[in-house]
Amino acid sequence: MAATLAFSQACENNKAPILAVLQHAFAKSSKVLEVGSGTGQHAVHFAAALSHLTWQASDQALYLPDLTERLRLAALPNLPAPLQLDIREDNDPQQVDAVFSANTLHIMPWQVVQLFFNRLPAFCSSKAVLCIYGPFNYDGQFTSESNAMFDASLKAQNPLMGIRDIEAVLQLALSAGFALQYDHAMPANNRLLHFSRVH
Repeated sequence: MAATLAFSQACENNKAPILAVLQHAFAKSSKVLEVGSGTGQHAVHFAAALSHLTWQASDQALYLPDLTERLRLAALPNLPAPLQLDIREDNDPQQVDAVFSANTLHIMPWQVVQLFFNRLPAFCSSKAVLCIYGPFNYDGQFTSESNAMFDASLKAQNPLMGIRDIEAVLQLALSAGFALQYDHAMPANNRLLHFSRVH
């Protein structure tokens, strides 16, 4: 069964550098909600390395079968069965003190990105940490030719997808009560944004 599970090479490539940041960002966290866990490769890798916390994976119903099976095979005590979670639906998960999401903001339509941030206060504790991984534009400009090509390929699939301007994302986060603490440069022209809740 494991050989047929969905697999992301990008997850394999970026899990180590992301973990290096999360080890510090989530050092004082106890329960993390991962929004858009996809194949579950990140969830398994991070839960195994961050044994002090519970890693709660989640995704839309379409992705749950493979995600559930990968987590079952991992059999980690701090990695419970994934939640069915669609940001567009009004079903807030249990309160957590950390949220992680990788490569989701450029796939969500902008209205859903706005909804994601608007909903954060409902399930985040007063001292919650937020970490978001992916590509971003700065001053309205792509940071590399490869990101420009990636953005074009996204928009060819769906005009509502695309790499987001970091200034707009930071404003959404601040409106939701989260201030940027660190903007980490990551491999392959990606970033890891580390926020803390301020109100």
